[in-house]
Amino acid sequence: MRTIFRAVCIASLATGIATPALSQGTPQTLSMMRIDPASLATGYRSSKLVGSKVYNDGNEAVGTIDDLIVTPNDRVPYAVLSVGGFIGIGSKLVVVPFNLLEVKDNKMVLGGASKDSLKALMEFKYSN
Repeated sequence: MRTIFRAVCIASLATGIATPALSQGTPQTLSMMRIDPASLATGYRSSKLVGSKVYNDGNEAVGTIDDLIVTPNDRVPYAVLSVGGFIGIGSKLVVVPFNLLEVKDNKMVLGGASKDSLKALMEFKYSN
């Protein structure tokens, strides 16, 4: 009786372990790439970038990072900037490629930008 009980337990345990693996569908392959965790530790988290002021070369505040967006196909990051207005009232959202922003003296800098040049960009609106 013990032998049968043990066999049933082992069979149900083996089935329980194997079932989740089969229920996940086609196995995925992932090519591993080398990432240096030390270099990532010195990077900037998106949660810290959103809300940061953006300055131009003359150290003038020209906007604020409202959001970061990554395109689904190209996976290119863009920064949504809030420009103009006062305390978010009357401001306009515009988009610039994230690679145009530089970190200088712990500030986000958009070289060559002015409040007027950013206001002249096409307005960005989030899709629903």
